[in-house]
Amino acid sequence: MQYIEEKVESKSADYARALKSLQEELEAVNYYQQRFVTATDSELKEIVGHNRDEEIEHACMLVEWLRRNMAGWDERLRTYLFTSAPLTEVESSGDGHGGQGKQEGAGDLVIRALR
Repeated sequence: MQYIEEKVESKSADYARALKSLQEELEAVNYYQQRFVTATDSELKEIVGHNRDEEIEHACMLVEWLRRNMAGWDERLRTYLFTSAPLTEVESSGDGHGGQGKQEGAGDLVIRALR
């Protein structure tokens, strides 16, 4: 593991480990995807497609760990994931959720007007 600072606290070292692992998982997804689309043997295609999907799973697990542990990830993921607005407009939509509003049951309390 390469750090840009000589002394890195253990929590920051864990962030670096997770980010480097995420980078490696995404690279693996890319390699398997290229092999999947170019494979001529159907059984090989099925195997590398399976491997690609496993790497996607690993990447998602790392993103979730980062969301739970590293400042900034939770807020940004809540802003950009699972929206239908154009990604370059999500942030400026006003509600931080691509104009779609927060989904009920997404971990936030929902307060409704009493009438």
